[in-house]
Amino acid sequence: MKVMVLVKASPSSEAGKMPSHELLQAMGNFNQQLVDAGIMESGEGLKPSSEGYRVRFSGAKRTVTQGPFVETNELLAGYWIWNVSSMDEALEWAKKCPNTMEEDSDLEIRPFFTMEDFADIDSGGEIAEQEQAMQHTMALQQSTLNNYLFFSGRCEEALDYYQQHLGAKINILMRFSDSPDPMPEGMLAPGFENKVMHCEFTLGDSKVLASDGCGDGSKLSGFSLALTVATEADANRVFAALAKDGEVTMPLEETFWSPLYGQVTDQFGMAWMVMLPGEAPQTKSN
Repeated sequence: MKVMVLVKASPSSEAGKMPSHELLQAMGNFNQQLVDAGIMESGEGLKPSSEGYRVRFSGAKRTVTQGPFVETNELLAGYWIWNVSSMDEALEWAKKCPNTMEEDSDLEIRPFFTMEDFADIDSGGEIAEQEQAMQHTMALQQSTLNNYLFFSGRCEEALDYYQQHLGAKINILMRFSDSPDPMPEGMLAPGFENKVMHCEFTLGDSKVLASDGCGDGSKLSGFSLALTVATEADANRVFAALAKDGEVTMPLEETFWSPLYGQVTDQFGMAWMVMLPGEAPQTKSN
C-alpha cells in the first residue's frame, strides 16, 4: 500500500530556522534506511508558508492569499511517499524517524486511494481505464531516450578522436571479452573479442551510447534508439507496441546489465532497445 507521511510544521520551521548539521545528518541516515528497505518513493522538505500561496474556491470565484498562514498546527513542513506492506509497517518506520523539529513535533500517515476504492462508483471501469492510460503516459514521460551508435569495429578509434577533438568523456566501457556470459558461437566476427561491446560517453550535455557491433566494417553501420522505462509492465507494453508489424531482434529477457532488455525494429524500420534501469557495469579502461 502507498502512504503519504506528512511532517507537520512547528514554530521553528515556520520561522524558517534551518536544521542543525546533526539533524540533517540523522535525517539523511534515516532516508538511506528507507531507500535500502525499498519503501521510499519520494520525500521533500517544504519552505515556510510565508513563501507559499493559497487559492480558495467558492463556486466560480477564486481568491488567492499569500502566506504566512497562522494556524501552524495545520501546516506542513515536508512529506514522504512510502510503499509499504501495511499501515503497521508504516507506523514502525515512522517511530524510527528522528524528531524533525527542535520542539515537539508530529508525523501524520495517510493511505492513498486506489481505483479499487471507487469500484462502486466506476462500475463500468471507464474511469479506471482512463487512469491506467494516464499512468502509462506519465511513466513514458519519465523515461529516457538515448542514441545508440554502431561503429563496425572502429568504436575505440572514434572514442579516442572524440576525446581529443571534442572533449568527450568516457563513463563506461566494456569489451566483449569482459562479458560474464559467453557469446553465442558464430555471433562475433573474428578478432572482435576485444572490441567494444558497450560504452557510454558524454559530449557536452548529452549522453551517447555506442558499440562496435558484432561484425566488421569500415564505417558507421547504423544506430538504435535506447529507451529506458521504469517498470516491467511498461517495458512489455512498449516492446509489444514496437514489435507489432515489426521484427524482434532479441526478445525481452534478463541480462547481466539490465533486469529486462530487448531489441526490436518497428514497422517503420527504426531500431529500438527497450530496457529497465540496472546497476551500471564496472567501467573499464581503454
